Amino acid sequence: MTIKDYPQLPAFTQAEIEFFLSKPLVARLGSINEDGTIHLTPIYFKYEKNEFILGTQVASRRTRNIKRNPNVTLLIDDTNSPYQAVMVYGKAVLNYEDVLQKRTAILEKYETKEEAIKDAQGLCKRWSSVIIQIQPDRIVSFDYSKAGLIEYPPRNLQTSELK
Repeated sequence: MTIKDYPQLPAFTQAEIEFFLSKPLVARLGSINEDGTIHLTPIYFKYEKNEFILGTQVASRRTRNIKRNPNVTLLIDDTNSPYQAVMVYGKAVLNYEDVLQKRTAILEKYETKEEAIKDAQGLCKRWSSVIIQIQPDRIVSFDYSKAGLIEYPPRNLQTSELK
């Protein structure tokens, strides 16, 4: 995996990327439609051990797109100032094993454990579900707080957490 600076502003360090991706932010998954246009959708995610996991329905457009073309882009950004983002380019793999457990783990990032279990069970009961796994080929990040215009470290990030 390659980590590159975004050309307009300073990038996150690896420790900052890990911290940023641990926040309960909504990602946007970009996949390629059959006609070549981009299908872009908001989605919850979990990042662990250099892998992103996302839950969806087997019948969703994103699943159909990934079956046809596994190349995806995942954008995780904070739209509050100072603007910060991580953009991931990679290949997606559809995983049909342990879907309920993995959907629960994803939702626990955003909800209490009890809510996550209930919601994951509800999703898996209502729709046939699948896990999208993304191994990054390249990660690009930017951090407006490093541009010299906004105080650093970023909000909610203590210098001690970066060591």
